[in-house]
Amino acid sequence: MPFYRPADDSEEIRYLKQRREDLGGSLPARRVVRESLDLPALDAFSSVTKGSGDREISTTMAFVRVLQTLCRDKQVGKRIVPIVPDEARTFGMEGMFRQLGIYSPVGQLYEPQDADQLAFYKESKDGQILEEGITEAGSMSSWVAAATSYANHQTTLIPFYIFYSMFGFQRIMDLAWAAGDMRARGFLIGGTAGRTTLNGEGLQHQDGHSHLLADCIPNCRAYDPTFGYEIAVIVQDGLRRMYDEGEDIFYYLTCENENYAHPELPEGAEDGIKRGMYRLRQGDKRKKKRVQLLSCGSILREAMAAADLLESEYKVAADVWSVTSFTELRRDGLDCDRWNLLHPDEEPRDPFVTTQLAEVDAPVITATDYIKTYGDLIRPWVPHTYNVLGTDGFGRSDTREALRDFFEVDRRWITLAALQSLVKDGMLERKVLAKAIKDLDINPDKPNPVTV
Repeated sequence: MPFYRPADDSEEIRYLKQRREDLGGSLPARRVVRESLDLPALDAFSSVTKGSGDREISTTMAFVRVLQTLCRDKQVGKRIVPIVPDEARTFGMEGMFRQLGIYSPVGQLYEPQDADQLAFYKESKDGQILEEGITEAGSMSSWVAAATSYANHQTTLIPFYIFYSMFGFQRIMDLAWAAGDMRARGFLIGGTAGRTTLNGEGLQHQDGHSHLLADCIPNCRAYDPTFGYEIAVIVQDGLRRMYDEGEDIFYYLTCENENYAHPELPEGAEDGIKRGMYRLRQGDKRKKKRVQLLSCGSILREAMAAADLLESEYKVAADVWSVTSFTELRRDGLDCDRWNLLHPDEEPRDPFVTTQLAEVDAPVITATDYIKTYGDLIRPWVPHTYNVLGTDGFGRSDTREALRDFFEVDRRWITLAALQSLVKDGMLERKVLAKAIKDLDINPDKPNPVTV
């Protein structure tokens, strides 16, 4: 049969052209309609920024409080899309079942097994939570759909996908990369993070590298907060950048399941939290022997304990820094290096991490619940002797105390690394190290964690 083409003024061609015009024209294009959202200010999260008092909670629970505050907000609450693959109760989100309901196009057609509980499993046609079952790829796809709805459907949604951190970038990295390519906007929450903090689930579950995978995506902003107020500051700033200023970025936050008391937001800490680091505690300025301890997540508390140990047992003063994002500090360092390369006739720019650590002439020790490469991200811009501790190797099941000794990131190992750095800088005699190994009850013949 010969090819048939109706005349340009025929009814068929006029119909096809009109339909194509109604769909936005012949060329693909992103049609973004900027919606004016009345976003909550930081003081809206006072239940978190004022600390937990004597009550011990995890950063996962602190995040749930932030999420509940957003869901109750009269302006943006209806735009929040909580997405959970399977572990809603693990993350302490079951209280939101009754409040928001779990979306089901057919409603609830059965009586749930927990029907006699206060926070029972409630499905409804107008539910707001997406509870996807055990499907990381399906949950991530739902998140991508919500995170790009501002362009694809001209409706701004604010999705939060909460998952086991090991099951995020580890299993769906290609979808996360695609999300960056599609200019997704939203929050990915890696719950139960840290190689030694999730202590009972071994190799399959313990995440020690998701932040390195997140760093591969140029428009992913990744943070590992320790305290609830850090989460509130990061989420509120993310809302501003993505939904007020319209930046094509998305956020990855890791949260832990270890319970401890959370202090109040320190005055003036907001800028450092967002940029990647701030000084949490300052050591005695009068002491000549000083170190600077950097950490994040649950291991930051080990660094704080190491600072006390160095002060009481070794007369060494220690500044403690909360590093909310090694990846943000690295990107700032690379950006400064590039600017200095291209502007040789102008005053060189110093990276944020350099300016912060240069205030004190003392060696720097980093300890995190992630592999050493994470702490190494900032090495080129650390202006002093730099020693990094991390959790290289496969995860394993044990107590947190045993795991942190095994991976060599607890307060004793941080203390030993600090003393070693002072020896290297000529501030202490080498014989101090042998005595410290004995006093700290460290086994010098234990296997390298990478080999076990």
